[in-house]
Amino acid sequence: MSSEARHTEALLARILARVEKPGRYIGGEWNQVVKPWDQVAVRVALVFPEVYEIGMSNLGLAILYDVLNRQPDILAERVYAPWVDMERELRAAGLPLFSLESRHPLHAFDVVGLSLPYEQLYTNALNVLDLGGIPLLAAERGGGDPVVIAGGGATYNPEPMADFVDAFVIGEGEEVALEVVREVARWLPERQGQGVRAALLRRLAAIPGVYVPSLYRVSYHADGTVRAV
Repeated sequence: MSSEARHTEALLARILARVEKPGRYIGGEWNQVVKPWDQVAVRVALVFPEVYEIGMSNLGLAILYDVLNRQPDILAERVYAPWVDMERELRAAGLPLFSLESRHPLHAFDVVGLSLPYEQLYTNALNVLDLGGIPLLAAERGGGDPVVIAGGGATYNPEPMADFVDAFVIGEGEEVALEVVREVARWLPERQGQGVRAALLRRLAAIPGVYVPSLYRVSYHADGTVRAV
C-alpha cells in the first residue's frame, strides 16, 4: 500500500464513524479483485457516478471490471459517487475521492473510465472528477493526469460532455476497452514529454468506435444544436 493509500486509511477511520451507511466506502465484497499497485503496467479506475448501492449492480461496469482484471498486467478498481455527507467530510479533510479496492485517489490512476448510462449522471460525473483531484476541462489536463474516457448509453450524444472527456467509446465498451487500455499502456513511458498527450489522443481516435472531441471543431446554432463539424 502506498503512502497516499495509508493516509486515506487513517483519515477514513475517523470519517466513517460520522457518515450514513459507511459500508458504501469500504469494499471487501466477494469476488473483489485486489492487485499489487506497483506490479502492473496500467491502472484503471472504473467510475459509476452514483452512490454504491445503485452503481454496484450495473452489469456494464461489472463486465469491464472482469475483462480488464483478467489481464495480469492491468489493474481495474471501482469508484462510486459519495453521498452528500461523505462528500462534505472528504472536502473538509482535503481527502480526494478514492477507489474501493486499494484506497488510491482517483487522480493516481492512469485511466478513468466513466460509465454514463443516462444523462442525469453528467453533473455527478463532473463532481466525481473534481473530488478526485482531476482538472475538469480536458484541455487543462497534462501528461501527469489520468486519461478520462466515457462510455454508456448517454454518450451516443457525446457533445454535452465533450469539454470534459478526453475520449468517448461509442457503442459496446467491452468490445474496445482492452484495446484502448493497451494503447494507454504503450503511451505511459512517454507521457511527460511535450505534446505527447495529444499524440495519445490521435492514436485512440484511430480505434474504431472511439471519438476524441479535441480533434474536431464544432459550431452550434443559437438553440445549442450542432451547425457544423
